[in-house]
Amino acid sequence: MGNNGNNKKLTLIALILMIFTSVFGFNNIPRSFYLMGYAAIPWYIISGILFFIPYAFMMAEYGAAFKKETGGIYSWMEKSVGIKYAFITTFMWYASYIIWMVNISSGIWIVLSTAIFGVDLTSKISILGLNSTQSMGVLGVLLMTAFTFFASKGLNKITKVAAVGGIAVTLLNLVLLFGALIVFALNGFHLAQPIADLHTGFFVSPNPDYLSGMAIVSFLVFAIFAYGGIEVVGGLVDQTENPEKNFPKGVVVAAIIITVGYAIGIFLVGMFTNWNYLISKGGVHIGNFSYVAMENLGYQLGLSFKLSNSTAVLIGRIMSRYMGISIVLSLTGAFFTLIYSPLKQLIEGTPDGMWPEKISKIEDGMPKNAMWCQWFIVIIFVLGVSFGGENAAKFFMKLTLMTNVAMTIPYILIAFAFPAFKKKEGLERPYIAFKTEKGTKIATIFTVGTVTFANIATIIEPAFKGNISDTIWMIIGPIFFTILALGIYEKYKRKTEKVLLHKNVKLK
Repeated sequence: MGNNGNNKKLTLIALILMIFTSVFGFNNIPRSFYLMGYAAIPWYIISGILFFIPYAFMMAEYGAAFKKETGGIYSWMEKSVGIKYAFITTFMWYASYIIWMVNISSGIWIVLSTAIFGVDLTSKISILGLNSTQSMGVLGVLLMTAFTFFASKGLNKITKVAAVGGIAVTLLNLVLLFGALIVFALNGFHLAQPIADLHTGFFVSPNPDYLSGMAIVSFLVFAIFAYGGIEVVGGLVDQTENPEKNFPKGVVVAAIIITVGYAIGIFLVGMFTNWNYLISKGGVHIGNFSYVAMENLGYQLGLSFKLSNSTAVLIGRIMSRYMGISIVLSLTGAFFTLIYSPLKQLIEGTPDGMWPEKISKIEDGMPKNAMWCQWFIVIIFVLGVSFGGENAAKFFMKLTLMTNVAMTIPYILIAFAFPAFKKKEGLERPYIAFKTEKGTKIATIFTVGTVTFANIATIIEPAFKGNISDTIWMIIGPIFFTILALGIYEKYKRKTEKVLLHKNVKLK
């Protein structure tokens, strides 16, 4: 990815591919169809224009100006705004991965079940008489414990399975494309999810939970979350050939390809999936819809080729198993990386003395003590959410919403600091995307406004339906981690002031 000891730079095509593979996520396609049907497409286009493109250019400017800094987001924010803002932003960025682990430690069992059996059997799991969601919570705790134990031993070779999973998941896009087109053609070019007219087809969701104005706007968070990973752009400016010309072109072309890719992908799902038919099967929710949809693709392919029903069912199981195995491999590798990488960056990127000596201690290349503190926080959240007394569909919806909100909050903080970064004097700026103050303001208002508005809608929407617990859980995460970050920072500030005061007394 880097220069690797020589001066080989990224071409325009290589840059576009790198941005695409970092951002585009296959799972976002069926999940979006589950929530909004074809009506998800306009929201991907809106969030692409209002958030993705301006935010990508911001990342590029930050990355170019601070290319010699090793502290990542912390260095960017500290040099743009100050230590306190930098620490809170970095801590919230780190906290988003904690919420991600809460989600995946429970959700991965759906993937594992699909990989082994070809179907999601998690709703039938009962450990020691507990219901399925509570059992998933217990399994989540066990998984988090095992991953923390092995990762703390420095056994990070497992991350290599992510590469195999990544290739397999990438191939899923081709399976979806050709599979959907074959079913569409063999069924006489009839869409499984019909379009009565343009308005109801592309602006009205088949999902009754996503018909109100607030719910529709809250879908923006899903679309914004689907564009996550653009942070990688920050480190690619100085690695690109002729960056002044190629970089803006690469970002815009990649953004268009990703946006169009999501839009086409969602439309392809509708070629072989009738929303009401799949939901009527029962036990279908946002956590397993991707696998149910891919199983349906295999089943519909079998029927389209006039094969027997049992053969079509078998093809469906093979298809869902393939997806399950692919996602298990990529998630396992990602989990092993993310269980220590963000934590290590948080500890090493922030100033000396910010953390107690025991927490910041690195053994075998791993912050072992910090990893067990992280384990404790994750399992408290896992048990809190899973023992909330709800069914599987609500449980996974809650986890998904919590993750989306937590992962998008750092975007607000990073974008909000951009005008301060632009006003900072004495910075070498080899790449400038926004050449005027007005352009900077418009880009900041678009990105901060879009993400904030979408998050507020997502958080308060369940409360309007009387589902206060979803709203509370989405608020708990950010509030808990903000208070924790402020507490750690204030302790560090007092300690630093004490040291400075002591030095002044000694000097006198």
